Amino acid sequence: MNDALISEKMEIKDNTFARQFETLIDGKMVSVEYSFQEKKIFLTRINTFDGFDNDEFINDLLKNIMEIAYERKLKVVPILPKIALFFRKNTKYRDLLPPGIKI
Repeated sequence: MNDALISEKMEIKDNTFARQFETLIDGKMVSVEYSFQEKKIFLTRINTFDGFDNDEFINDLLKNIMEIAYERKLKVVPILPKIALFFRKNTKYRDLLPPGIKI
């Protein structure tokens, strides 16, 4: 894992039953839903709680999820525009995109 790329290492639970990565901020859950197809993970939705407005936390959560993808040797398909924007801003993760996916 390349900790130098992550601002904050956070504890993330991979809830395979709910198909989402989960973490807590101030005791409340924030999650990123996914689906699998072959060796690709499709990031489909970010779930937050009412009043949540912390883009830096979401950015760190996505960086941590990218490290999980590296560890599991998965390609990442960003379905959500906010996650596609993450790839545009964080070009160091572009090698996680499957061939043919342009961001």
